[in-house]
Amino acid sequence: MAQAAQKITLSSSQDIPFDKLVLSQSNVRRIKAGVSVEELAEDIARRGLLQGLSVRPVLDADGVETGKFEIPAGGRRFQALALLVKQKRLAKTAPVPCVLRDVTSDILAEDDSLAENMQRVALHPLDQFRAFAALRDKGQGEEAIAAAFFVTPQIVKQRLKLASVAPALLEVYAEDGMTLEQLMAFTVNPDHGRQAQVWDVVKNSWNKEPYSIRRMLTETSVRASDRRAVFVGLDVYEAAGGVVLRDLFQGDDGGWLEDPALLDRLVADKLQAEAQAIAGEGWKWIEVSTDLPYGYSHGLRRLVGDPSPLSADEAAEHAKLLAEYRALEEEYSGQDEYPEEIDTRLGELEAAMEALEQRPLIFDAAEVGRAGVFVTLDRDGNLAAHRGYVRPEDEPREETVANFGEELGVEGQGVDGSVSAYQLPSGTSAATVITSGGQPASSGICIADDEDDGALKPLPERLVMELTAHRTLALREAIGRSPDVALTLLLMKLVNDTFRSSGASGSCLEASVRTVYMSAQAPDLKDSPVAKAVDDRHAAWEADLPLGDDAVLWDYLSALDQASRLALLAHCLSFGLNALHEKVNPYGAGMSASGLARRMAQSEIVAQAVDLDMVAAGWEPTADNYLNRVPKARILEAVREAKGEGTAQLLDHLKKGEMATEAERLLKGSGWLPEVLRRSDLAALDSVTIVEGQGALSEEPVSAADIDAEIDLPAFLMADLPVESTAMMAAE
Repeated sequence: MAQAAQKITLSSSQDIPFDKLVLSQSNVRRIKAGVSVEELAEDIARRGLLQGLSVRPVLDADGVETGKFEIPAGGRRFQALALLVKQKRLAKTAPVPCVLRDVTSDILAEDDSLAENMQRVALHPLDQFRAFAALRDKGQGEEAIAAAFFVTPQIVKQRLKLASVAPALLEVYAEDGMTLEQLMAFTVNPDHGRQAQVWDVVKNSWNKEPYSIRRMLTETSVRASDRRAVFVGLDVYEAAGGVVLRDLFQGDDGGWLEDPALLDRLVADKLQAEAQAIAGEGWKWIEVSTDLPYGYSHGLRRLVGDPSPLSADEAAEHAKLLAEYRALEEEYSGQDEYPEEIDTRLGELEAAMEALEQRPLIFDAAEVGRAGVFVTLDRDGNLAAHRGYVRPEDEPREETVANFGEELGVEGQGVDGSVSAYQLPSGTSAATVITSGGQPASSGICIADDEDDGALKPLPERLVMELTAHRTLALREAIGRSPDVALTLLLMKLVNDTFRSSGASGSCLEASVRTVYMSAQAPDLKDSPVAKAVDDRHAAWEADLPLGDDAVLWDYLSALDQASRLALLAHCLSFGLNALHEKVNPYGAGMSASGLARRMAQSEIVAQAVDLDMVAAGWEPTADNYLNRVPKARILEAVREAKGEGTAQLLDHLKKGEMATEAERLLKGSGWLPEVLRRSDLAALDSVTIVEGQGALSEEPVSAADIDAEIDLPAFLMADLPVESTAMMAAE
C-alpha cells in the first residue's frame, strides 16, 4: 500500500516586540529602489503593516538563542518602523507581526531574502488604473488618492483618464495588443464609439503611432489656438454647450473644440453684434466675413481720415508715461544692457504709449454716408474693422447742364443756381446694410481623383492658377524692393508699346498701373510672408503720402530724393505685375495662347533678375495647398525628388489622404517646389546636384552608408525592419 505524501508545514507566526528585532546582514537588497522609506513609514502609519517580517532567531557563539531576531526579508519595512519609533509615533516595544523561520531550517537566510524580492509580481498598469477608478467611485477624491499613494493629483487624473477608455480597448491593452502610449492617445476623445472606429482602422495598419491616433480622433475638431476660438473664448463656447477635448499626457495647446458648427455660429453671432455696434457710426454698408481674401479692397477708394485728438486725461497719461520712460533711459544710459526688470518696464511703457497713440480716425460725415466697413478677424483672433471704403457705384456723380438739357431751366422743376454739382447716388439709404460673405467658397477647389493609373498628368488648371498667384505676389514683393529692375521692366514695356504696337499684347506688366486681382487664390495666400511684406511696405508709404490733395502730393513727390522716388516707383509698379496663368480662349476673346506664353516667359526673365526664390518667399508644399490637389503619382514624384526613391516606395501603398499627410511631413524644410514655381535657369545649372529652393532631382547613386543622413524616415516606417533591409529599400 502506497504511503501518503507528507503534508507541508508552514512557518509559525508571532508578534515580536520591535526592540527585539535587528537587521540581518543576509538581506540581498543593497540598493535603494521604489518607494522611499519615509513614504513607506507614512503608509504604515496610515493603514498599518500589510505584510509581516520574515525573521530568524539570533544565536550566540554556543548556538543558544539570544532572544533577538534578525530580519533577512523585510528590511525596508523594519527601517520604516524604526523611523516611526524615532519620531515617537510607535512604541519601542510595539508588537510586530513576524513569520518565524525555524533555527534548524535548511533554507539559507539569503535564499529567503532573494525569493521574497524576486517572486513578487508587479501590478499590471491596467489593474492600477481600475483600482484608482474604484477608489474614486467609492467616494475618495483625487486629492485624497494622490496623498494616499504619494503621487501628484495630475498623475491620478491621468490614470483615471486611462481607465475611462472604451472597455474593449482596455482588454486589448491588457492582452498586450497595444502599447501604453497608444492607449494614452485614445484618451483625447471620450467617445467610446469613435475610439473603437479608430482602433478598427489602425489595428491592422502599418501606422499605429500615437500621434496618428490623436490626429484621427481630433480630425473634425478645432484647435483652441484657432483664431475663431480665441475670438469667442473657451468660456463662452463651453457655456453654450460646446465640449473641449483635452490631452492629459501631452501639451495640447489648450485642447480641441469638438463642435466646429457651434463655434462658427458663435463667431458669426459675435461678428454680427460688433457690426451692429459699428453701424451706429453711420456707414452705408458693412461686410462681415470671418476670412477676407487677399485683395478684398480691390477697386475700392479708401477714405483719408484724421486721427482723433487725445483727451486731456489721455494727454496727461501719455506725458506721465513718456517722462518715466525717459527717466529710466537716462538712469541706465551708461550700462551695456538694461537689467531684466528695467527692460520689461520699458517694454510696458512703450506698449502703453503706443495704445494711446493709435487713435481712431475721424472721417467726413458726407463720405461716411457713402462708404462702408469690412468687419473680420485678424490672424491673432482679434476683431478687425477696416473702415472707409467707397465702392465705384457709390462715388458722387457730377451732374452738368448738358445732362438735362434746357429742361433744367424750366420753371417748376425745383432747380436753382444753388444746386451742388455733386449728388449722392439715387439708391443711397440712411440705414446701414450689413451683409455676410462667410467663408471663401470651396466649391471651385479641385480635389484630384484618388483613382489614377500612376501616370504623370498635367497639373489641374485651377491649381496652376493658384500657384502662379503665389509666384505673382512673390514677384511683386521682390520688384517692390528692386528699383533698378523695376525701371528696366517699365522701359521694356514702354518700348514695346511704342515700337511694336501690333505685338505688344501679353506683357507680364500692366503698366497703367492697373492692380491685377488674383481671382484664383489659395486661402493661405493672404497670410504668407510676402503678403505681409507687401502690405507693410504699402502701409508705410500710405502713411507718408499726402493723398487728400493732388497739389500737395505733387509738391511732396517733387521734393523726394532720387532713391525714394525710385523706391516708390518700384512699389507702385509692382502692383501691375501679372504672372498669372489664365485659361486660354481659342475663339479670340480674352487671353490667347501666344499671349499667355509670352507673359510667362517675361515673368521668368523678371524672376531671374530679382533672384526670386519661392522657398525663401515662404512657400512649401502642404496637404491643403498642393498634395491633396494632385494625383498620387505627383505626390510620389515630389517625395522621390526630395527624399529619394526608397522613401517614395515606403509611401506608395497608402491611401491618398494618408500619403498626402506623410508627404507633407517629409517635404517640410526640404526646399522642394512644383515645376510651375521653379526657376528654369537654376534648374538648368546642374541637373545632377540639388539646387536650394528648386526641387531638382539628384541622379547620383547613394550608398547604403549615406541612407541615414539622406532620408528622414518616421519611426513607424523604420520599425521591425533590419538595418540591412532598410538601407536596401531606401537605396533602390
